[in-house]
Amino acid sequence: QVQLVESGGGLVQAGGSLRLSCAASGRTFNSYVMGWFRQAPGKEREFVAAISRSSGNTDYADSVKGRFTISRDNAKNTVYLQMNSLKPEDTAVYYCNAPYGLGFLLDWGQGTQVTVSS
Repeated sequence: QVQLVESGGGLVQAGGSLRLSCAASGRTFNSYVMGWFRQAPGKEREFVAAISRSSGNTDYADSVKGRFTISRDNAKNTVYLQMNSLKPEDTAVYYCNAPYGLGFLLDWGQGTQVTVSS
């Protein structure tokens, strides 16, 4: 089973940038569409961005479009999320997973905390 480890979170001022990484174990990483999701305190987990197996297609939530960029390196079994122009409302725990239909194919990792101060 593929295991996911997110990293790169931290505390940043509004307008700043962070780059998140999600490292996956296993040799089947490139067979998954991958996505980033986030969960703020008291809220449900929400979609942030997704990328196709070959990086040819990406999709973003309206709230992050133009500010966040998802990418992947299949040779390194890693998916990234470059976050620019961060806002306090981006504060959340960020997770990666492989979305499929209404569910997910992989076990959730521990996530990485992003805190944006105003």
